Amino acid sequence: MNTLSLIFLSFAMSTDAFAAAVGKGSSLHKPSLAEALRTGLIFGVIEAITPVVGWLIGQAASSYVTEWDHWIAFGLLLLLGLHMIYAGLKPEAGAPEGRATQHSFWILAATAVATSIDALAVGVGLAFVDVNIAVAALAIGLVTMTMVTMGTLLGRVLGTMVGRRAEIAGGIVLILVGGTLLYEHLGGA
Repeated sequence: MNTLSLIFLSFAMSTDAFAAAVGKGSSLHKPSLAEALRTGLIFGVIEAITPVVGWLIGQAASSYVTEWDHWIAFGLLLLLGLHMIYAGLKPEAGAPEGRATQHSFWILAATAVATSIDALAVGVGLAFVDVNIAVAALAIGLVTMTMVTMGTLLGRVLGTMVGRRAEIAGGIVLILVGGTLLYEHLGGA
């Protein structure tokens, strides 16, 4: 795999994480740069690990992974999105406008896993091509970390504009990301 292909692959793997990060950032009350970096790091590490896991699984499980990856991602993103919508409808005390200033590690990790299921399937495919999996995983992780950090900060701007309904908007974004993944894998695009 050449360098240009690896760069394109890395950006392709980060697009759904970027969209989810915009939703996550919009649901927070003024997320700081530190929170955006924290979110980017969590997503980047998980996005870097999943192709390695897929690569290790290799050919033996490729039909299973590619057959179910879109359903797993859709289910996780749907549940997380519904949870965010519910949280947006439920009044909360604390931060101004009822929004948190930071997401829990586990919510971020679950979202990152949901958006990186496709990277697991890509890792299975990478087992059969001439690629240094460590370099590929590092590239995917770094691009994802950068894109998610930017997405969280962009979500901050959108969250300020949307106000109290930001959590609901973030949940809708996650559901749309999951629906898009499902649509694409079922032959829609």
